[in-house]
Amino acid sequence: MNIHTNENSLHVSEVPELNATTAGAFRDQIKSGLQPSHTHIDLDLSQTKFLDSSGLGALISVHKIMSSRKGVVRIINPTTQVQQILELTRMHRIFEIVRN
Repeated sequence: MNIHTNENSLHVSEVPELNATTAGAFRDQIKSGLQPSHTHIDLDLSQTKFLDSSGLGALISVHKIMSSRKGVVRIINPTTQVQQILELTRMHRIFEIVRN
């Protein structure tokens, strides 16, 4: 997983899987990378091949953190598998999904 900061956003990429094994570290690394100036988290899920309920829980946790700051979580270029899961769980209504 790669995390870097822009002026007002935290950009997360290279996430191969979000599952029970990786979800906790994913959430914790995002929390530790957040700075008070961040109003956006951009999650590039273009390389994410697998997403399970633990991964969904981590996404919700990140969403709650940003909502408490009046911020936004954007999911960038989700794979077809991830997009299907987001739609099945109706989470595509919670997150801003951006396709480049």
